[in-house]
Amino acid sequence: MASSISAKHGLLGSKASLYLALHRNIPPGSLWVQRAASSATTDPQINEKYCLDLVRSRDYDGFLSSLLLPKEARRSSLALRAFNVELAQVKDSVSQKTIGLMRMQFWKAAIEEIYRDDPPNQPVSAELWRAVKKHYLTKRWLLRIITEREKDLDDRAYRSLQELEAYSENTQSSLIYLLLECLGVKDVHADHAASHIGKAQGIVTSLRATPYHSSRRKVYLPMDICMLHGASQEDFIRGNREQNVRDVAYDIASQAHVHLQHARSFSNSVPAAATPAFLQTVVLEDYLQRVRRADFDVFHPSLQKRNPLLPIQLYLRSWKNTY
Repeated sequence: MASSISAKHGLLGSKASLYLALHRNIPPGSLWVQRAASSATTDPQINEKYCLDLVRSRDYDGFLSSLLLPKEARRSSLALRAFNVELAQVKDSVSQKTIGLMRMQFWKAAIEEIYRDDPPNQPVSAELWRAVKKHYLTKRWLLRIITEREKDLDDRAYRSLQELEAYSENTQSSLIYLLLECLGVKDVHADHAASHIGKAQGIVTSLRATPYHSSRRKVYLPMDICMLHGASQEDFIRGNREQNVRDVAYDIASQAHVHLQHARSFSNSVPAAATPAFLQTVVLEDYLQRVRRADFDVFHPSLQKRNPLLPIQLYLRSWKNTY
């Protein structure tokens, strides 16, 4: 295993630093810009290691799944997941929406530059450029992830479960479409399965993150489900474990399970080559089983621990080539 690289929430490259400097009246030669630019490198091995360590520390489940992909797709998968991590952590790492919008603007510009063969001198951008060149990745999916993450900077709860599903489709499903391209798969049944798995991923992520968000006095669970069961935001902020709070978790978890079932209904039609992109279903299934055993108490201590058997479960599913 590669050792961790010390990096706080994804260091921005030199072009991004200049962009932020211009919009915050920071002199381009300032110490802040120099430090931000210091993560940039032209060494492919360092860039690869940066992405690997970033994904391992911020998306461990995705890290494990990526390691089980065929060799020709593994590095590109880590680049895509590192890109996703960079975008996902913007919301929690900035104190002002304006700064977050600037970072998103950097990534929009970076994608355009990547497709012009002139990527920013920044580790994730460099690795993403390599993946795009190798697998002819569709630009639309990359931009859609950025656009949806940008909308999410509004920092409000989802109005409905359907809104959460739409967000999940535009972020998590788009990422899986890109993973399928890394595997050389272009198949309508695989795309349908990917759509449902991405939606399940987004829903489960929302549930799993509830204790963390609640500790920061934030609640992002769908308001329509909360209102249906008479659960207020304050109930979640206080870590309430009453039945109405559990009922909210039950309804949301049930919808994730429905999407997993829909995804698996395509299993006989999905090409075998696509299955490695769907290994995340093992992680989703594991959480849904554990939250059910906890009687849908999302604050139960057992749910805050990582399942030590998960790597083995992922390996076995990979060996069977099923999802």
